[in-house]
Amino acid sequence: MSGRRLLVVFASLIVAFSVIGFVTFKATQASVALTLDGKKQKVKTHAKTVKELLADQDIKWKKGDYVSEPLDADVTDNMKIVWKSSKPVKLVVGSQKKTIWTTAHTVQDVLNERQIQLSKHDQIHPSQHTTVKKDLNIEVSKAFPVTLQQSAHQKKVWSTSTTVADFLEQQGIKLNRLDRVEPNLSSPISPNSKVNIIRVEKVTDVVEAPVDYAVVTKSDPSLKKGKKKVIEEGEQGRVKKHYRVILENGKEVSRTLVKQEEKKSSRDRVVAVGSKVEKPVSKTAAEVSYNGQVSRSNNDKGKEMRVMATAYTAFCTGCSGKTRTGVDLRANPNAKVIAVDPDVIPLGSKVYVEGYGYAIAADTGSAINGNRIDVFFSDQSEAYRWGRRTIKIKVLN
Repeated sequence: MSGRRLLVVFASLIVAFSVIGFVTFKATQASVALTLDGKKQKVKTHAKTVKELLADQDIKWKKGDYVSEPLDADVTDNMKIVWKSSKPVKLVVGSQKKTIWTTAHTVQDVLNERQIQLSKHDQIHPSQHTTVKKDLNIEVSKAFPVTLQQSAHQKKVWSTSTTVADFLEQQGIKLNRLDRVEPNLSSPISPNSKVNIIRVEKVTDVVEAPVDYAVVTKSDPSLKKGKKKVIEEGEQGRVKKHYRVILENGKEVSRTLVKQEEKKSSRDRVVAVGSKVEKPVSKTAAEVSYNGQVSRSNNDKGKEMRVMATAYTAFCTGCSGKTRTGVDLRANPNAKVIAVDPDVIPLGSKVYVEGYGYAIAADTGSAINGNRIDVFFSDQSEAYRWGRRTIKIKVLN
């Protein structure tokens, strides 16, 4: 009986200790409100730290995950712990690209998390309200200033473009067939670049222009040598000219004659020039050597005077090429001839012209009056170089 009692007592003690141990185990467990990726649950745990608790729940914590409490924090009764698993996201800001791990819910949350601020001109794709998913691509294009020149108007605009072509499309600018842009469409665009739009037009301009009449001289032996008489007045003609004109931003940059039409023919002016000689002029004084030289007199004494001297050529529009005394300047391009007012310097006179040499007064001109002469050059460029100058001349005979 005593042995049975002992066994019963021993068994009772084991049961009692088991109950006490179980009660003690249950009593020492902490009750924790655990939220894992949005799923809430109540757990009883003997884990000492938050990290141990997550490990008990088979949570493999990684960098970027969100835990509401420090991992080394002690677990206490009625503790609330929130854990969110991070996702990989590709973030591109300008030329910088990187992959980040985030627990953000929306694209805007990612921007806030990374302290990225957007101006009203910046662009982002996808939109800020997009829900973040694994491997989402977020591209942020930061706007920069660009100077836009259109004709005389210049302004500063904001752009996120990479090339000039992208910039024009973003600004809603269309180029016509002849228009051009500087720099060209494929050129890269960067902060403070300048884009110049040149609007090009091709137009036709039709104008009517006068055509000068030619002056034809006829020798008249009944008139005193050097005197002139208009037999028939000249009349200007009219011609219609068609030009192709190129305009850039409204300004003419080139003009090309395409064709011309004669509207009215010009009529020559006929002038009689006296050839009656009252005083014979010595042959040596009037002789012209058409190899370009006038024979020099042995006696260079004569009347000196200061005159205004211009230059002319026989190959101008409307010019006959013949002098009032009948010298054919086109046939004798090396002749030394000057045009004079016969009332001041008689025709046929031999004259020394400063800067020109010995010459014969063999021509007249409608604008040659008083102390004024016109020196002959066969080459138009030489006539231009002579220009207009005041010189000293000597009338030899």
